[in-house]
Amino acid sequence: MTNSLGKALVTGASSGIGAVYAHRLAHRGFDLILVARNEERLSAIAAQLRAETGRSVEVMAVDLGAQNDLSRVEHVLKTDETITLLINNAGFGGAAPAVDADVDRMQQMIDLNITALMRLTYAAVPGFVKRGVGSIINIASIVAIAPELLNGVYGGSKAFVLAFSQSLKHELADKNIRIQAVLPGATATEFWSAAGIAVEQLPSEIVMSTEDMVDASLVGFDQGELVTIPALEDAGLQKAYEDARQALMPNLSRSKAAPRYQIQ
Repeated sequence: MTNSLGKALVTGASSGIGAVYAHRLAHRGFDLILVARNEERLSAIAAQLRAETGRSVEVMAVDLGAQNDLSRVEHVLKTDETITLLINNAGFGGAAPAVDADVDRMQQMIDLNITALMRLTYAAVPGFVKRGVGSIINIASIVAIAPELLNGVYGGSKAFVLAFSQSLKHELADKNIRIQAVLPGATATEFWSAAGIAVEQLPSEIVMSTEDMVDASLVGFDQGELVTIPALEDAGLQKAYEDARQALMPNLSRSKAAPRYQIQ
């Protein structure tokens, strides 16, 4: 089947948000490369999507926290010229405070949430720029702007994803490359069990289904948003936040300290 949309590479595609993205993109007409550790799940999803849509669906059973596996995916992004969309979804979170957190687990979080996402993006961007087309969707979290809600390393890792996306948008503004950072709130995925919290313990009114989250995010993508917060009803609040950030920028660097910090 011919395909004008190209191919999407989706990380963390064996369950949750990544699996829903795979489903939605295949039905939109994308061919797929599905990346995750669980080969059995990946293969089942791939078989289902091939049957439903007739799209080409490849699987890569890799651990993005392992350098050799990460390098394999980087190589694909650098060499497969049919890839037009990268979805950086793989990651995990935590809720433990600093005094209780496992520092090795925190390092693994940084390796996956930050390092892998950065390296895959840098693997994809040169080809996108050369071909004059490409899109990157980075799955962040509302903790990128509300880090007090969960573990600080997790919040910091998602703040990186947001800042990285904002910088990419600025750098690639004239290259026809689309960037979106998605900031989900609480979403009904396996994230919570991995973070040590049962999703059933959360107030039901704050937990969104993965399907609703992804569908809302794709609407934001179609509308050209840089930052999409699927749960936020009042777009004016987000605009005010961004306007305040923009107003700060010209005032952040001066040759002298602000008068309120000068020794009297």
